[in-house]
Amino acid sequence: MKTLTRSYSLLAVALGLLLGAGAAHSKTINVKTETTPLRVVTVTDGLKNPWGLDFLPGGKMIVTERGGQMRVVEADGTKGPALKGLPDIIARGQGGLLDVTVAPDFATSKRVYFAYSEPAKEGKGNSTAVAYGILKGDTLEDVTVVFSQQPKFDSTAHFGSRIVFTPDGNMFVTLGDRYSRMDDAQTLDNHHGKVVRIKPDGSVPEDNPFVKTEGALPEIWSYGHRNVQGAALHPTTGKLWTGEHGPQGGDEINLDEPGKNYGWPVITYGENYGGGKIGIGTHKDGMEQPLHKWVPSIAIAGMTFYTGDKFPEWKGNLLVSALRGQTLARLVLDGDNITHEERLLQKEVGERFRDVVQGPDGFVYLVSDESNGKIYRLEPAGKK
Repeated sequence: MKTLTRSYSLLAVALGLLLGAGAAHSKTINVKTETTPLRVVTVTDGLKNPWGLDFLPGGKMIVTERGGQMRVVEADGTKGPALKGLPDIIARGQGGLLDVTVAPDFATSKRVYFAYSEPAKEGKGNSTAVAYGILKGDTLEDVTVVFSQQPKFDSTAHFGSRIVFTPDGNMFVTLGDRYSRMDDAQTLDNHHGKVVRIKPDGSVPEDNPFVKTEGALPEIWSYGHRNVQGAALHPTTGKLWTGEHGPQGGDEINLDEPGKNYGWPVITYGENYGGGKIGIGTHKDGMEQPLHKWVPSIAIAGMTFYTGDKFPEWKGNLLVSALRGQTLARLVLDGDNITHEERLLQKEVGERFRDVVQGPDGFVYLVSDESNGKIYRLEPAGKK
């Protein structure tokens, strides 16, 4: 959209209301990096604390807003209306409408999966749930809940939650410890502080690690987590990597393997807010060490492995969005070892980044968790 003179501003507003606010902006930001100059393009704005982003066939995007709205965004940035048909959602604190993932078979099933804060049927409790709906026009029809974190607990914090489909037809869901229930992360009779693995209909794969463990919930894949808001499959090994919020310090990237204990709150590289030790230190036999950590925290959120051809210098890198750090962290790998970190966009954009996704066009897309949230597209400068 071209910049208009002041005399045409009222006409521009009227046209915006008529045609639909949120179309692509011409504003771009040029950024120098260690590998290639970037152009940051604002695809759309006016989103209320967007949380998750995925792509529909044809280049359209589907995005969630934490307050409880989900909408389709055209490739040119034009926002559609809030979708109808969503279930009751508790939108308080960190809770609300969270991740969104288009089913691998969307072309035939039209299923869209999403995570949200589900209220208890009775009382004040809530927890993370995952459901799917059939996308028809501006409505999600036949919404079906496939997972509900147990037990319900009255909290506004640490919901997780990312959804990752795997080539074998299963799906991972990452979950938070609900903050004041942190000790639950070390026991297998609940879903607090866990990563779970389920089938798309919510049933449990027979080869889950705790299926035959007495007293354990069979959905559990790994445990000892705090608040996992990032998850992605390694493009070569197919293994799950997760990103986890630490307390005051101690954000982690983990190679998330079946049946393993990732230590929270017994071991951590962080400390209590305002200071004070948590647990016994940073190591304990039988508990996993992170592949990478941040001290102090940058509040990592969504993450993805870059596999496209628009940024050949980034191929195989892990991209991690951050909230407090207001950055996109680019992590260079050698096998499972993280050998280098570059932080991008802190000065040039300076917003809280909740999610990062590689688009089908090979460009990188970011959502900013702001009251006027945006979808950004990263392009190599000089290329379209």
